[in-house]
Amino acid sequence: MQSVLRYLRLFFAFGRFSLLGEMAFRANYVLKVIVELLWLCLMLGFYRTIFGHTSSIADWSEPQYLFFLGCFYAVDGLIETFFLSNASEFAELVRSGNLDLVLLRPIDEQFLVSFRTIEWSTAPNALLGAGLMIFGLYQMGWAFEPMRVLTFMTAFACGLAMAYSFLIVLASTSVWMVRNQSLFELWWLFTSLMRYPREIFRAPWAVPIGWFFSFVVPALLVTNIPASTMVKVLEPGLVLYMVTATVVLVWASRWFFKRALSSYRSASS
Repeated sequence: MQSVLRYLRLFFAFGRFSLLGEMAFRANYVLKVIVELLWLCLMLGFYRTIFGHTSSIADWSEPQYLFFLGCFYAVDGLIETFFLSNASEFAELVRSGNLDLVLLRPIDEQFLVSFRTIEWSTAPNALLGAGLMIFGLYQMGWAFEPMRVLTFMTAFACGLAMAYSFLIVLASTSVWMVRNQSLFELWWLFTSLMRYPREIFRAPWAVPIGWFFSFVVPALLVTNIPASTMVKVLEPGLVLYMVTATVVLVWASRWFFKRALSSYRSASS
C-alpha cells in the first residue's frame, strides 16, 4: 500500500511540475488548446457533411458515430496527455545517454519513462471526447443500462491499456535503433485504424486486413469495442477477448521494455 501511495504522490508531483511549465508560457498553452479545438471542429464538420448525404457509415448512424468519434478522441487525448511525448522522447534519452539518470533513480524505470512529463494542453481533448459521447447518447435517446456502462468502462480501460502497450513497444526499439522515427510512424497507422469502424473492412479484399488488426495486432478493437458495447450490440465474447488480449499485451510490452533495458549500454561504457 505504501508503494502505491508513493507512486501516486510521484504522479501528482509530475503533474504539478508539468503544469507549472505550461503556465510559464500561458499564451502558447491557450494556443495549443485552441488548435486542438479547431481540429475537433474540422472533424465534426467533415462527418456532418458526409451524413448530409447518407444515413449511416458502415451501419453506424450519425448519433452512434458521434459517440464512436468521442470515444476515439477521449482515448487519443489521454494517450497524448500522459504517454505520447514521453514515448517519443525516449529515443533522445538513449541517444544522449540521459537514460543513465533514469536507471539510477530508486523508482520503476517504466513508470518514470511513461509519466515524467504530462502534456496538459491535450488534456481537454479527453473532456471534449466525453462531451461528444454524451451528446451522441442524448441524440439517440439512450436509456441508462448499468451493465452496458460497466462493460463500456472496462472495455475503455482495456483500449487505453492496449494503446499504451503498442506505444511502449515502439518506444523501446530505440535502445537498438537509437533513431527509430521511421518505426515510430507505425503509431500513426494505429491511430488511423482506431479512428474508423472495423465494419469498413467487410469487402472481400479487406477482410484479411480487418482480421489481422482485430485479432493479431488488435488496434481496431481499441475504440470499436467500447463504442459498440455502449451504442450498438453488446458482444460478451469480444469483450472477453479484449480483456484477455489486454492482459497479454501489457505483460508482453513490460517484458519487451525490460528486455530493451537489459540491452542498453550506458553512456559511460
